[in-house]
This record gives sequence, structure tokens and C-alpha cells, in this order.
Amino acid sequence: MILVTGATGFLGAELARELILRGNSIRCTKRSSSTVPEILVPYPAKIDWVEADLMDAFALDAALDGVTQVYNCAAWVSLKAADKNPMIRTNVTGTGYLVNLCMEKGIRMVHTSSVAAVGEAKPGELITEEHHLDPTLEEDGYAISKLESEMEVWRGIAEGLDAVIVNPSIIIGPSAGLEGSGQIFETVRKGLKYYTKGTMGFVDVQDVAKCMVALMESGISGERYIISAENRPFQQIFTEIASCLGVPAPLKLATPFMMEVAWRGASFWGSLTGNDPAIDKTSARAASVTREFDTSKIKKAIGFKFKPLSDTIGEVCAALSR
Repeated sequence: MILVTGATGFLGAELARELILRGNSIRCTKRSSSTVPEILVPYPAKIDWVEADLMDAFALDAALDGVTQVYNCAAWVSLKAADKNPMIRTNVTGTGYLVNLCMEKGIRMVHTSSVAAVGEAKPGELITEEHHLDPTLEEDGYAISKLESEMEVWRGIAEGLDAVIVNPSIIIGPSAGLEGSGQIFETVRKGLKYYTKGTMGFVDVQDVAKCMVALMESGISGERYIISAENRPFQQIFTEIASCLGVPAPLKLATPFMMEVAWRGASFWGSLTGNDPAIDKTSARAASVTREFDTSKIKKAIGFKFKPLSDTIGEVCAALSR
């Protein structure tokens, strides 16, 4: 039996569907308050849904009964300053529970981390799996939670866990809707006027799912892999999305100073409304930073060829235009 945690999320749902399309019947965890994603609604006979929060070790233990493979996609994501410490504690503790149970039961794991947990390269160099985030210099709670969760998996590997780690860049795809990376497309559609000088990696959600399945089946253990299709400047991404949606492209440069003002204003407004800020300190500063990734390791490991990013952008735009 295969278990997918976080299957109600963007990546988890796509991964679950990928496994089903390959002929598998699977088990998926969800919280009591979560709903089944639309892309998984057609497969009720193929999915055994169980309620299990990562913080509930007993529910996790029950969910793992008869399981031989685990894809861990579950994580709490929040930009709220008040959520930083509980988010780190929840993600790290929950991953630790899962790691311990998988070791105890001899279950193989593919753990979803993020490029947020990968460090920076020297100017002009590509970021590889050999780079590591320095938590003493990091303020982003999500990045810290991903790094420390990943360290729980490395701890398990050192103690005999059969596992591999994936570090995806920004994941895009039509099933994101208006959440997560879908907000990028929706913001452009509504009339984004500013762009930043930053560069980042992007990847199709289905490619991430396919890489995870290939790594699970490869038998590779004790390795981490950056999963990213292309490195693109934000200006180029925004312009291509705008063209695809038939709206004006952003023409004004948002300087680092302007981004500082923006995140402070968003933080203040978020504190008044109780909602997640539209932009936080970390993302505002990252928008002007160049982060380019070397994906030769995953390509060599499983011979993977990534889908052109323009194809995915076109699919997302088409979904938004329906």
C-alpha cells in the first residue's frame, strides 16, 4: 500500500492522481476540516481517505498499517508572523513522528522539502544540492520549518531510514487555482503594473509528481534533489503570463526600496484584518534576488526531461480564462 500525506494540497493531489493513473490504489491522509480536491473526486474507488494530522502520532501509526511506501507532502504554510514558531514546531515535530514510524515499520519515504531549504550560491554560480541554508541568518519561518523538517529526515537516514528528499522550486499548474502560485497568475490578470529584477526557478506540478514517483521506484536513498524546470526572471514570467491572458504586461520596475515599503504596508494591514499579508518581508526581498538552480543531478539520476515552462503557463492561463 502507498500512503500520500498532504493529499488535499496542490502537489499532494497531483501526486495522488499520478499514482492512480499508473494503476495504483492508494491511501491518503486528510484533516477533518479538509475537502477532497476536485482533481481527485473522480477516483473514490482508488483512494482510501483517512483522517490523520501529522501531529497525531497515533493516527499516523494507524494510517501506516500495511503501507510500504510514503510520499510526505504535508506541511503547514503561513505568512503570518504569529504563525512562525507554531508552524516550525508543527512541521518539524510532525515530520519527526513520520520518520520514526517509517523507521520502525521499514517503510520507504520520499519527503517533500523545498528550495527554500537550500542555501545560496556565490554570485554567478548555480545553486546545487550541496548548498545548505544557514538557519542563523534566515528569518523566513517557512524556510526554517522546511530546513529543520528535512534535517529530521536526514536524522532518520543516519539511523537507517530508506528515504530520498526532493526540493522543488516554485510549482505551477492549472490545479493550483487561485491559491499559492496561482496568485501570481491572478495578480497579473487583474493588472500588475510592477515587476522586480529577481530570478527564480519554476516547475510544472506534474513534473514534480513524476520525479517523486521515479525516485521512489529507483531505490535511490540518502540523497536530495532540486526539482526545477527553468530559471526565469520575474519580469519575463510576468510578461509571458500577461501576453497569454491578453492583458498589459507590467512595465514599471519595483525597486528594493519600494518592496520594503510594500511588505511593511501589507504587514500592517494584515495585523488589522487578521488575514495573511499579500506579501511578507522575505518574499519582498527575495523578489529582487537572483536564484538560479542546477538540475543536472535529477536529470542524471532518473533521465528526466522537464516540460517546457511556456507550455505550463499556457495551460494555467487557459484554466483561468474558462
